[in-house]
Amino acid sequence: MKTYFYRCLTLFCLISTTTLLTSCTIGRFAYYNFANITDHKIFPSRTAKADSVKFHYAVSKNPRAPKKLTIRNKETSFDDYLKGSNTVAFIIIKNDSIQYEKYFNGYNEESVVASFSMAKSVTSILIGCALDDGLIKSTDEPMVNYIPELNHDGLEKVTIKDLLDMKSGIHFNESYVNPFGDAATYYYGRNLRRSMYNRKMAHAPGGDFEYSSGDTQLLGFVLERALKGKTITSYLEEKLWKPLGMEYDATWSLDKEKDGLEKTFCCINARARDFAKIGRLYLNNGKWNGKQIVSSQWVKESTTSIPGSEGYTNQWWLNSDGSYLAKGILGQYIYVNPAKNLIIVRLGKNHGNTDWDGLFDSLAANY
Repeated sequence: MKTYFYRCLTLFCLISTTTLLTSCTIGRFAYYNFANITDHKIFPSRTAKADSVKFHYAVSKNPRAPKKLTIRNKETSFDDYLKGSNTVAFIIIKNDSIQYEKYFNGYNEESVVASFSMAKSVTSILIGCALDDGLIKSTDEPMVNYIPELNHDGLEKVTIKDLLDMKSGIHFNESYVNPFGDAATYYYGRNLRRSMYNRKMAHAPGGDFEYSSGDTQLLGFVLERALKGKTITSYLEEKLWKPLGMEYDATWSLDKEKDGLEKTFCCINARARDFAKIGRLYLNNGKWNGKQIVSSQWVKESTTSIPGSEGYTNQWWLNSDGSYLAKGILGQYIYVNPAKNLIIVRLGKNHGNTDWDGLFDSLAANY
């Protein structure tokens, strides 16, 4: 009888502990450990539907795919290098034709991969669309025009442009290994709105660039309010996913199931080919097959470096040669090089001990 009792008690404790771990932010951080490209499976989400009319890249008849690399004086095939660097998808598109497309480590063209911070660049595109639609008047507006709850203690001085360039001056702990940090709260928490209401100023806005996922989430809050009842995901579907002829539906992870808010600092879940189309849109100055999707002025502003920006403007990473990138923490990239008419998408389980920026530059030099 005692044995049965202790077994029941052990089972009860195990169930209770598991429930506790998966029902609070710190518990979920411990339970799931660290971010993974399969995290789209653990969060609630909304779906952006693809249109019935699909856009398919042509496949080059004479592909100029890299054959080999020399790394640390050792020659290796490009395929083997990518596989060994925990890459799951790699696409090179030159002059609107696929030069190279390979999938690794059990992934294929239909595999869903979490975008992580590449979503920041997509959020920026939607802000540009909202400006075009007159839903947002100007990036010079204070964010409190849309989030009046933050009209206090210096937060009222932060403009939408400050958020876009990550110069808000709002305190945010970006650590991804600290379960008590803001990044963990935003990623695993279940009330983003409440978390944003608790933001405090660290210093005056408009100063130096400080990478902050909190700024992008506030942009998402501004966008949600500007949309007046329409969800951010439905706006993504309307403005990008259907007009760009995406091949597959996408999802955007939420903080909670009921009345959830999109995690605009991360968490668009899609396929490699469709991520490449985001690059194509900007490569063509916001135009898609003759139709202006987002203004060319917004694309120019987002991809032109300004003094003091540290190579970061409107949620895009900028290089001195005119190329630019959307980046995710585990080595997700959309690389665009207008001078070469080149797009590269790399998705991976992690960075794989590789300087991807340097590799993209090297590949671009040979195209």
